Amino acid sequence: MTMIPDLDIPGSQSTPAIRSDWAAGRLTLQGDSYPENSYELFDQVIAWVECFLSDESRPLALELTLVYLNTSSVKAMMDIFDLLEEAHEGGRPVSVTWHYDPRNERIAELAEEFKEDCSYPFAITPTPVTS
Repeated sequence: MTMIPDLDIPGSQSTPAIRSDWAAGRLTLQGDSYPENSYELFDQVIAWVECFLSDESRPLALELTLVYLNTSSVKAMMDIFDLLEEAHEGGRPVSVTWHYDPRNERIAELAEEFKEDCSYPFAITPTPVTS
């Protein structure tokens, strides 16, 4: 069993905050994602997901509060969703919850596009707007 360390990557203006919790089976991404090198950022996320899915039989929940994604971030998210799809098809309980600001219809539409390709539970939920 190769439990890799949990991710705790602080967000910046162009990168989401990324936190994983192996014990809870949870991965969260929050914020904007338009890094200069998205593969550098997302490779470690993908590696964590792959490791969790290969070493654990417990559910994995992905919690997203992403505001904006550039094209390469979208591609990286597709890779993550593909891993979840493969695990789901193999009988693994996986889920995605995508929280979005109801004033940002574009991100809700993007989440809907992702959801169309997924057969596992994929919730798209508006977050309460605080003024």
